[in-house]
Amino acid sequence: MDFLTFFQQCINGLSLGSMYALIAIGYTMVYGCLRLINFAHADIMMVGAFLVFFAISSFDLPFYAAAILSIALCGILGVMIDKIAYTPLRNAPRISMLITAIGVSFFLENLFNVLFGSTPRFFNAPAFFSQSLDIFGISLTIITLIIPLVTLLLLGGLLRFLYHTKQGMAIRASAFDINTVRLMGINVNHIIAIVFAIGSTLAGIGGIFYAISYPTIDPLMGVLIGLKAFAAAVLGGIGSVGGAVLGGFILGFTEVMAVALFPDLGGYKDAFAFLFLILVLLFRPVGIMGDWRLEKSRF
Repeated sequence: MDFLTFFQQCINGLSLGSMYALIAIGYTMVYGCLRLINFAHADIMMVGAFLVFFAISSFDLPFYAAAILSIALCGILGVMIDKIAYTPLRNAPRISMLITAIGVSFFLENLFNVLFGSTPRFFNAPAFFSQSLDIFGISLTIITLIIPLVTLLLLGGLLRFLYHTKQGMAIRASAFDINTVRLMGINVNHIIAIVFAIGSTLAGIGGIFYAISYPTIDPLMGVLIGLKAFAAAVLGGIGSVGGAVLGGFILGFTEVMAVALFPDLGGYKDAFAFLFLILVLLFRPVGIMGDWRLEKSRF
C-alpha cells in the first residue's frame, strides 16, 4: 500500500469513526447520568434517516429542510422516550429500565417495519455530497470530509456547553452523584431530559450522515451500527464524551484499515473492530479515557 492510498483510507476511517462517535456520545451521556444502556438510542439514528426520506418523498421538502426537521424531531423523540418509558422507573431496579430500553428498541424497529416495510429503501441525497475532490492526488468525496468536520464542531460545542453553562454543570454533577444533585434542589428529570435531547439529536445527525454515505436504509439499520457505537463508547471510557469520540475514531479507523490491509478478509471487518476492543479492555478495563480512581465517570 502506497502513502496516498494509506492516507485516503485514513480519511475514510476518520469519516466512518465520526458517525460512530456521534451515536456513541448519546450512549455515554445517558449512562453517565442514569447508569443505563439505552438500547433504543441506536434506533433513533434509523428514525432520523427515515424521517428525512419520508419528508422528501411524501411532502417534497428540500433535503436541508427535511434534515433540520428530522434532527429536531429526533431530539423530541428522545425526550418523549425518557418521559414515557424511563421516568416512571427512576426508582425501580436497573434491570427494569434495561428491559424497558430493549422493549422501546423493538417497538421502534417494528413500528418502522410496519410503516415502511422491511425492504431496504434508496436514500436519495443531493449529488453535491457524492462529488469527488482531488487533493494532492487523493480522491475524496465531499461527504467524507464534511462528516469529521461537523463531528469536531459539534464536539467543541458540546464540551463548551458542558463546561461553561449551568445546565452543563448540572449534567456533570448528575453524572458524579445524581442523589446529591437531587438533594440540592435541582430538577434531575429536567437535566436528564436535556441529556436525552442532546444525545438523540446527535444520533439523528449520525443517521443522516450514514444514509448519505451508504445510501440504503431499513428499519434494522441501527442494530449493528448501534452495537459498534456502544463498543466505541466502552473503548474510549464510558461516561466520557471525549472518550466516546476517540473510541469512535479508533473503531472506524480499525475497521477501514483492516479491510485495506487484508482485502481477502473483508467479510470479517466487524470482527476486527471488536477484537481490537477486546484487546484494549484486557489491558485497560475502564477504557482509554476512563478513570481508575472514580467509580462514577465524569464528563
